[in-house]
Amino acid sequence: MVSRRLSVVVGFCRVCVIDAILEHSPADYVRRPTVPSESPTLGLGHLQFEALITTARQSTNPNDFALIALLGLLGLRIFEACGASIGDLGEEHGHRVLRIHGKGGKVVLVPLPPAVARAIDRAVDERTGGPILRNTVGARMDRHAATRRLKHLAETAGIRMPRMHPHMLRHTFVTTMLDAGVSLRDVQIAARHADPRTTMRYDRARKNLDRHPNYILAAYMASGT
Repeated sequence: MVSRRLSVVVGFCRVCVIDAILEHSPADYVRRPTVPSESPTLGLGHLQFEALITTARQSTNPNDFALIALLGLLGLRIFEACGASIGDLGEEHGHRVLRIHGKGGKVVLVPLPPAVARAIDRAVDERTGGPILRNTVGARMDRHAATRRLKHLAETAGIRMPRMHPHMLRHTFVTTMLDAGVSLRDVQIAARHADPRTTMRYDRARKNLDRHPNYILAAYMASGT
């Protein structure tokens, strides 16, 4: 969080220097915190994710299934999912697509898998405009309402996580594709990571847990040697 905010300040000062508003950037000598090589966020396991999807699909609130689909099956960031509108839906070359307004103002077209398209159709119903995701009063769902819905669905699905939050589903989206054998480059494209090192951070976190020394010790003790 601190590193991201400092990046914004550095970028702003750089623009001020380019526009001759400042002679030099006061942020040039600011030390930035080290970004860990592994993502601090952990995704859900396959069984947990399946349970969450099933619970959302069975919910009487159609926004629940759409929320989980957009975050976990499409890999959207929470502000992208909440900011998506019915007017962003369309078709390109025979594919249903969603126009995403991402980081840095970038706009991309993302194809919708059938399950995601069905979830969106349920949430949209017969409406012709407005947000795709709505809160309980019919207004656009914000990240706080989305987090509350996610926590409720996780509890209903029997998922016990100390701090359930939307980015965990984006992490799950990435690690699930990696587990399925999708190349790191293709995962980077799907997740819209500008830097491949960002995708690699997710991969390292996943692999480091899989080969944690605790498992070796447990296997050694169980063998009785």
